[in-house]
Amino acid sequence: MILIVNGPNLNLLGEREPDVYGRSTLGDVEQLVRDACAAWDVEVKAFQSNHEGAILDFLQEHRKKARGIIVNAGALTHTSYALHDCLKAMPAPAVEVHISNIHAREAFRHVSVIAPACRGQIVGLGIRGYLLAAEWLCAEIGAQPRAAEDRKKPSP
Repeated sequence: MILIVNGPNLNLLGEREPDVYGRSTLGDVEQLVRDACAAWDVEVKAFQSNHEGAILDFLQEHRKKARGIIVNAGALTHTSYALHDCLKAMPAPAVEVHISNIHAREAFRHVSVIAPACRGQIVGLGIRGYLLAAEWLCAEIGAQPRAAEDRKKPSP
């Protein structure tokens, strides 16, 4: 199972600053990842919260089941040492994703305190960053892509 964890204000995707974050909703992002992972027979569980503790609880609850993590911590990226520590404690690899290029924005966004706890970071590629993270994680965990003709059939 791959977890998608989205932090504060990401529930407003499609509405909040569409010139920065685009018009796709969080539901669109989650479906994009689900579709990509279905091609590898990998289950996806998505979670969003505006509350740091709820995010930590979700990750800890799924600690033994998760095989990979896609995390867009929003503003917690720059402040949450608790999230950093939680990600380090997870046995599954994590990929940090940001829709915008955090390194080309305000100075306070340039530092990610969670990056050292992640295997990689994808920034500035829009929602496609989630897709790239999902594909990398599927390959990293050893999932095998289904044959193209099998992808058209729903999984049992």
